[in-house]
Amino acid sequence: MKVDLFDFHLPEELIAQTPLKERASSRLMVLDKETGDLKHDIFKNIKEYIKPGDALVLNDTRVLPARLFGIKEDTGAKIEVLLLKQENDDQWETLIKPAKRVKKGTKLVFGDGLLSAVCVKELDHGGRILDFHYEGIFYEVLDQLGEMPLPPYIKEQLEDRDRYQTVYARENGSAAAPTAGLHFTEELLAEIREMGVEIAFITLHVGLGTFRPVSVDEITQHDMHAEFYHMTAETAKTLNDIRSRGGKIISVGTTSTRTLETIGSENDGLFKEASGWTDIFIYPGYEFKAIDGMVTNFHLPKSTLIMLISALAGREHVLRAYNTAVEERYRFFSFGDAMLII
Repeated sequence: MKVDLFDFHLPEELIAQTPLKERASSRLMVLDKETGDLKHDIFKNIKEYIKPGDALVLNDTRVLPARLFGIKEDTGAKIEVLLLKQENDDQWETLIKPAKRVKKGTKLVFGDGLLSAVCVKELDHGGRILDFHYEGIFYEVLDQLGEMPLPPYIKEQLEDRDRYQTVYARENGSAAAPTAGLHFTEELLAEIREMGVEIAFITLHVGLGTFRPVSVDEITQHDMHAEFYHMTAETAKTLNDIRSRGGKIISVGTTSTRTLETIGSENDGLFKEASGWTDIFIYPGYEFKAIDGMVTNFHLPKSTLIMLISALAGREHVLRAYNTAVEERYRFFSFGDAMLII
């Protein structure tokens, strides 16, 4: 299957650069995955399309202010560091610019010495393992010094960095937000619960690989990035109960979907407490074992994300919906509008 099958024309001005003032005021396109029929609505009305006895599954990962600006201790040269994942204790895999200035043994300083790091290993493509040194609690130091690592297609500065967090974010670890969840407010979630819909949480720490373009012509030749996930016994029981009663499981975002399908695929469509790394790659032809519907944003042409939703709703239905979204001037990507596939 060729990557070009998932291409569409996206005018650059439709890439949302800033979030809307009100989270739930974004537009909502509802796509019937069986018929391809479309409806246009506002996100706060999503509760009209979910039924009592269904479950919404949310990714509660929290984005780290993972971009640090510092200097080399010996020369004073400026260095940018992006934290990718914690290796062990105070060692992190990072991306560094310019990487050629940072060799094994190089010491970096941030915030006038509030935080420092030593390069302990050189990796490919600008990657470095850094060993950090600080007083107190690392995440508190990071909150003080770090900046949000916004996606490369967002050029505007983010005035309120909480707008790149979901209202239910709690597990530190992501290099990017699970953006489908940015549309929910505490009030909207409360209304959905009051309807009799279960709200369940999983954790998947989003890596920067989610933005990595597909650089091969044939989909099957693409190497999918791995991300850490966790499901609690409580969530597993909730979802198994929903399934046994005939309710629908609706994932919020591609990250929740990948987690649920990873666990469901290993357990004949059921769920259990689990942790691990997933590099599951979902594209048309995949048979879903875990979810019945999905909330998602509008994605990049030829991306693994549009391939995933095409597996759920059909490539023709999805591309027609996307072309309609362009015609109707929907906002795309992280701060854009939403789609419910049901």
